[in-house]
Amino acid sequence: MKKLSARRRHPLAAVVVLLLALAATGGLYAAFAPAGTAKADETAQSLAIEEGKKLYSVGCASCHGTGGQGTSDGPSLVGVGSASVDFQVGTGRMPAQQPGAQVPKKKNIYSQAEIDQLAAYIASLGAGPITPTEKQYDPAGADAAKGGELFRTNCAQCHNFTGEGGALTHGKYAPSLEGVSPKHLYEAMQTGPQNMPSFPDTTMPEQQKKDIIAYVQAVNSEKADNPGGLSLGGLGPVSEGLFAWVFGLGALIAVAVWVAAHTAKAKKS
Repeated sequence: MKKLSARRRHPLAAVVVLLLALAATGGLYAAFAPAGTAKADETAQSLAIEEGKKLYSVGCASCHGTGGQGTSDGPSLVGVGSASVDFQVGTGRMPAQQPGAQVPKKKNIYSQAEIDQLAAYIASLGAGPITPTEKQYDPAGADAAKGGELFRTNCAQCHNFTGEGGALTHGKYAPSLEGVSPKHLYEAMQTGPQNMPSFPDTTMPEQQKKDIIAYVQAVNSEKADNPGGLSLGGLGPVSEGLFAWVFGLGALIAVAVWVAAHTAKAKKS
């Protein structure tokens, strides 16, 4: 009886064995799965770069050079990063229709998958700003009032107070921000396209960018109130006063001339 009781297993022995088996399985997974996942990600990235290079050779190389080094018709793309590609191609500015003082926004000719492939290839040429995630540019919960302060300090000089856009020098202009997606607004601040300065996170943190996006969306939404009536592009009281002065006074002068002319005809008759 003593021998049988000595051989009897503890009730928790089976549980311990099961836990050890699970731990061993987890250890094997931890040892092999990450390497396999990393290899799969690396393969997918390589394929994206390869496909992006093909797209680049057809649509971009004639201006930017076969290796993105730039030519007399287009700047170097080495180090511009994937965010710049996503913005320029996603808004239809690239490929450009023709050279000029500024490349305008137009209908996009690439799918998002193709844009991602182009961005992967350009990113492989040199490190640069990375395409933001939705969490980075989503303005939900952002402070639109704070964004208004930041916008008036950093952006209104060119885009005016409500983002309606405005003229610059030598045929250049600041485009309207109405209808621009939060993602492209964020990328524009990241990369500084064309005449715009860049605002990296070291200069303007992510939260401030989100606040600005919230402000731009608020003032350009259909629900935005405009108690002043006709906004005249939102350029402010100077432009509105000038409009009233030029057209209002001009109309009064025209009426006075008309009245005087008809009074003179009446007297002659």
